[in-house]
Formats: sequence, structure tokens, C-alpha cells
Amino acid sequence: MNVIDLHCDALLKLWETNGRLSYADAPQLATNKKRLQKGKVNVQFFAIFIEPFIPSDQKFQSALQQVDYFYKEVLGKNPEMKHLKNWHDFQTLKDGEIGAVLTLEGVDAIGDDLTKLSILHQLGVLLIGLTWNHANLAADGAQEPRGAGLTVFGKEIVAFNNKHKILTDVSHLCDRAFWDVMEIADYPLASHSNSRVLCDHPRNLTDEMAKEMFNKGGVVHVVYNPPFTKNEGSASIGDLIKHIDHFCGLGGVKQIGLGSDFDGISQLITDLEDASMTQNLINELLKHYFEEEVRGFASQNFMNFISKI
Repeated sequence: MNVIDLHCDALLKLWETNGRLSYADAPQLATNKKRLQKGKVNVQFFAIFIEPFIPSDQKFQSALQQVDYFYKEVLGKNPEMKHLKNWHDFQTLKDGEIGAVLTLEGVDAIGDDLTKLSILHQLGVLLIGLTWNHANLAADGAQEPRGAGLTVFGKEIVAFNNKHKILTDVSHLCDRAFWDVMEIADYPLASHSNSRVLCDHPRNLTDEMAKEMFNKGGVVHVVYNPPFTKNEGSASIGDLIKHIDHFCGLGGVKQIGLGSDFDGISQLITDLEDASMTQNLINELLKHYFEEEVRGFASQNFMNFISKI
């Protein structure tokens, strides 16, 4: 069963190693091409993430370097990888092709300059999260003690997203910023978040947040990160499915998807340690849900979501 994965950090690993890893099969990459193929992940979203220690005047250059690795290493050396530059391109994927989508995890790289955001959009960015875990000029992140909402600049970014049909990602926002986004975003989603009721972590969504996302027509993609899945100890695929089940109970059965966060997490769910094992999750889901529902979780719910854009 083909899968759409809304989040990975392979570009960060390519950047950290100065492009010395082979995207095709480097064992250091949980989402390398070979593993995507084995796991039947036929669309992978690639985040541009700028490490907090990068000086402010070098952040945009770092973002462009990651985009360069996307074009040269992911696409240029792997003809099976097809760049999806707009939502219509999802319908044009052929058998054997893997769609590749650029996203931006935190807008730190653009400073206060929307022109830089426009450049990244023209290079292919289709999904934007305003923050990582800390504060920036747009909003406060999930682990920022202040917990403030969107700034005026943050609201301008959401308006830019609305105008250009870019998805606005809430996964790393603090609670107040989440609610600010939900008031004004035309295309909101959570690309990699679980339920805070089952795992009490600020990166997860409360029931009220999840219900608001579902009411607004957005989607919630669960993340394979043990600290966001279980309050303590190692996590199993069964523990992750509990989050899917909980969101289903809130009315989201047709608005749930997958967002692994592979290559960006240090702990891994047992039997779901890299993209090649994705079908382990699918097979376990088939034991609990109808096949049509599992196809929804795997890809169709997201396809239905973007078909409305």
C-alpha cells in the first residue's frame, strides 16, 4: 500500500555531511531512496531545517544549500525521484516514481524578508511551519516559555501561504500561536504531531486542537517519535496506533495521515526504525481498521485534502 510521508530531515543530514552521503542508499539516511522503495513510500516531503546555532546572517544561505542538495543529490542522481512543484503534480506520478516535496520547518532563514520566502516558494516549497521549538520573528514555538501567539509578521506569512496555496503547518507552534493560525489559515495541517492526551508533550495536540483542525478541514499526520508517542520507555507500533485510534474517536478518521520525522529523531519505534519498515505499520493497521480506512491513513486522506486546494 503506497504511503505519503509528510516529514523527514534527510536534507539536514546531507547538509551536515557536505553532501558526502549517497541519497540512493546511504545507511545513515533512514529515508534514502532504497528504503523508500522497500517501504512503498511513494511521496516523501523533505524539510529545510536550519540549526539554531547558525548565525542569523548565514541562515538563508544554509537554506539555499539544503535546496541545492535536494536538486543535486536527491533529484539529480536519482531519476526515480520526481519533484512535485504544485498540488496538481501529485496526480501525474507514474508507477516506480517517488514524489519529492520541499517544505520549510521554521521561517528563521528568511529573517523579516518575505522576498526570501517567495524565493523558497519558487524553488518548490509547498508547506511552511512558522517555527521550530523556539521563538522567532513570526511566533513562539512549542517549547518557548513565553508562549506568545503570532506576530504581525507571522500573520503576513500565513496570508502569503493562503495566497499561494501553501500549507501552514502547526506542528511546532506553541498553543496560543496554534489558535492564531487556525483563525486565519486557509490550508492548516499538522505534519508530524501526536495526541497530548496519550503523551503529555507540548509538541502534541490537545483534543480541542485536533477537533478544531478536523472542523476546519485540515489533516493531522502522526509522528513516529517515541517521546511524542509514549510518556516513558520505548514505544511500539501499537503505541503509535493508539494515537491514530484516539484521533479517529475525535472524528478524524478521514483526516489522519503519516509524518515519520525520520532523519530528525534520535529515538525510534520498534520495528519502525526507517522508511523500509513502513509496511510494518500498514500491516498492523490492517488488523484494526477496514482497508479503505488504512488507505486513507496511508495516502488518500491527504490526497483528498489537497484536491480541495
